[in-house]
Amino acid sequence: MNEFEQRSLPNATAVLVLGILSIITCCCYGVPGIIMSIIALVLFKQDKAKYNASPSMYTNYSNLNTGRILAIIGLVLSILFLIYVIAMLAFLGWDVLQNPELLQERMQELQG
Repeated sequence: MNEFEQRSLPNATAVLVLGILSIITCCCYGVPGIIMSIIALVLFKQDKAKYNASPSMYTNYSNLNTGRILAIIGLVLSILFLIYVIAMLAFLGWDVLQNPELLQERMQELQG
């Protein structure tokens, strides 16, 4: 391989896909989004170290950086949704969340 031949960062596409999926899955009780975000950020850190060692050797740093931004957004949204779910369980209880009529009654109690 020629020393001036540029290559793609090995995990840039994976970081981008995981960043997108972390946003999509943030509403699944927050846990899958958190897991995917953390994996994306770890992969970002590995590729960022490779890129910093020789920036002229790699071509798709923008995909890597976009994936990092999406992973951070997905992590924040997932944490916020997880806090929301925990708060709902703490205030209303598990049985209320499984019964729509009881949920409506409890919500009316909290409002008035």
